[in-house]
Amino acid sequence: VGNAALNQTNNCNVESSVEKRMYPAVYSLFFIVGFPANCLSLYVAWMLMRKGNNTAVYLVNLSISDLLYTITLPVWIQLARDEHVGSSLCSLVAVIMYNSFYVGSGLLCCISVDRYLAVVYPLHFHWVREVKTAAAVSAAVWILEIAIHGILLGHTGALQDFSARNLCEECFPMTHEDANLTLTRVTLGFLVPIFIMTFCFQQIMQSLRQSPSILQAERRKVGLLLFFLLLTYIVAFVPYQLVQLLRAILEPGASVWAIRLKDPYLVTVATTTINSTLDPIIYCLISESAQREIWKVVDKCRPVLTGRNSTTRSRGIPSVS
Repeated sequence: VGNAALNQTNNCNVESSVEKRMYPAVYSLFFIVGFPANCLSLYVAWMLMRKGNNTAVYLVNLSISDLLYTITLPVWIQLARDEHVGSSLCSLVAVIMYNSFYVGSGLLCCISVDRYLAVVYPLHFHWVREVKTAAAVSAAVWILEIAIHGILLGHTGALQDFSARNLCEECFPMTHEDANLTLTRVTLGFLVPIFIMTFCFQQIMQSLRQSPSILQAERRKVGLLLFFLLLTYIVAFVPYQLVQLLRAILEPGASVWAIRLKDPYLVTVATTTINSTLDPIIYCLISESAQREIWKVVDKCRPVLTGRNSTTRSRGIPSVS
């Protein structure tokens, strides 16, 4: 690596074709799929929450978090194409992205713990599984994650220069302050949640196997939902968090590592979007209660789509009770 590369890294200008070629295509696809999927998931979870489903409270908040991240994707596409984006908007979408990462992690932990208490201790902790408790816990997750993130950004001076675009323009190599911030994010925002979710999943599956009162079909549905949510989270975030960990350890003061890790970092940032896109799809495909709400939406929309009177039902299509 020559002096030219060193100067580039000091000025945060390591050139990469990944961002310009990959981001517009990938983010466009994720936006086209993720936006309607999260809107549908939000509606379904809202309807179930109104019926007293406490898990749906967490899913409402998770859908809002994923939806907030999804609507920032067009801005990231503009940035990748070198189109003009206002400095404040640029920093705002960066804050939304990071908060969505960690608010989503917190809410997935809440869902895992909620299912853990419901399956492993069905006769205890009833107050924890009430809608009002779930609403209070969800609010606490939002407040805690935003507060921690704000404190960390304030410590590095990023919030003081909020309109200077430095929140959405990643600098290479990573500074020592940014490295410490990254290590804190990896520990609190990823390692702790992944430990909690894995523990809950293991305990739930063990309890389901030992419970003769639960039907095999019910065991399979609960297991599949938790397994795919956990798998999606791991696939989406493990590569990103691993690259961030390597950057925090190797990059400060080492321009050669900044250049080597630039493309892997950009690719793994894009893969994190998988989580916000697939979460609502997984839930709607596996949960029977969610499917019933979707069919209700389909029944309401069918007369509009087919041009028939709302009281006329299509032949050959049974109603869903």
